[in-house]
Amino acid sequence: MDAADYNTTMSRLLRSLALAVFALGFSQAADAPNLTAEYHATADRLIDSALADTEGYNRLAHLCDRIGNRLSGSPALDEAIAWAADQMKSAGLSNVRLLPVKVPHWVRGKECARIVAPVERQLHMLGLGMSVGTPPGGVTAEAVVVPGFDGLANLGREKVQGKIVVYNEPYRGYGETVAYRRLGASRAAELGAVAALVRSIAPLAMQIPHTGTMRYADGPPKIPTAAISIEDAMMLARLVDEGLPVKVHLEMGAHFEPDADSANVIGEIPGREMPDEVVAVGGHIDSWDVGQGAQDDGVGIMASLEAVALIHKLGLKPRRTIRVVFWVNEENGQRGANAYRDWLGSGVNRHVAAIEMDGGAETPRGFGFGTEKGGNPQSVATLKEIGKLLDRVGAGAILPNGEDADTEPLIEAGVPGLADRTVGAHYFDWHHTETDTLDKVNPEDFRKNVAALAVMTYVLADMPQRLKP
Repeated sequence: MDAADYNTTMSRLLRSLALAVFALGFSQAADAPNLTAEYHATADRLIDSALADTEGYNRLAHLCDRIGNRLSGSPALDEAIAWAADQMKSAGLSNVRLLPVKVPHWVRGKECARIVAPVERQLHMLGLGMSVGTPPGGVTAEAVVVPGFDGLANLGREKVQGKIVVYNEPYRGYGETVAYRRLGASRAAELGAVAALVRSIAPLAMQIPHTGTMRYADGPPKIPTAAISIEDAMMLARLVDEGLPVKVHLEMGAHFEPDADSANVIGEIPGREMPDEVVAVGGHIDSWDVGQGAQDDGVGIMASLEAVALIHKLGLKPRRTIRVVFWVNEENGQRGANAYRDWLGSGVNRHVAAIEMDGGAETPRGFGFGTEKGGNPQSVATLKEIGKLLDRVGAGAILPNGEDADTEPLIEAGVPGLADRTVGAHYFDWHHTETDTLDKVNPEDFRKNVAALAVMTYVLADMPQRLKP
């Protein structure tokens, strides 16, 4: 083939490729339903109702101020579950029921930590959930401060044996830094440490320790572990850097009681045409045993309930069933999520979508969908059509990653998962602390999240086609 023929052939191939790409794009655009036009009027009704609503925030206030934090196995969680079922009934939902779940019953007990040498100073601490306690009277040992797991490995057993390991790893985003909270104790125990203290997994230094669950690996001894404030971790690092032995005393009364009886709470709007097909929406009803569990996750369950309550109030009857789910034991076990998946059995394939709100109720951005790399292109196109209905409240974006802890078992079974996403400017400032209280919830932002959940849930339950995972 000479140069002229080659150039002609390549030109034809490029034109054919361009036409094919154009045709594919046109086909995908044609396949994308015009849900924006079809549901515009209904979406505006839902948004108007949500932005004028006060009942949802009032329910949240009752949950926070009158019931408070709700750790699995606690009397407060039992009270919250019974109250939540009553609220679903009063909102007019059908088939309200409690699905029994056995949950772990970890008890914090009395706890404290302090520096005893070369100075005496109390440390701001919170034991990490699921940690063992110290022996009676506590443990006192020299502290070694490491910036991360590599620093710990570099010290080796000789310099860690019999010591208290302090992780002073700066916050690099929750997903990356949380490994020190979850795995730090066992990594330290492998080298002979007697306890581990973890710099709080948070961006804001306000002398506030952040708790959360940890996990013991098989093999190493189980040693007590706690979170300390960012400021205290940095102070310990400075003292150690001065070259003097730094001794810390730690006492923790943490222990386990037998597993407790608990429950997921569900209520429904039955579908008018396909009642066996379900769109689930919700959050987790349990919280840590500090603060009020407002942003994590009181807002998620109350916004989900109010979104569905408004659909019912407006007399909207979707094709499919809408089910509100308050999952239990998200914080330290995920047993509620697993029990819900088991309860569905083979019926999980009749779930057309699962929506979770577990990132607080700051200003909404939209919804995550699919994996961190994105989701099915056809479904993304469909969701973007729905997203346009939410532009007026700033919640129209369709973002990667629609998985949260309680929807994870459903997503693994092939259910399309979505997650309410906000700007997240301050969520991790309050996360798992005494400061997770009602005053951190902006009522206007809360109502916008209600609007976003109401529109997305209703359209997914009513539109003719189903999403693809």
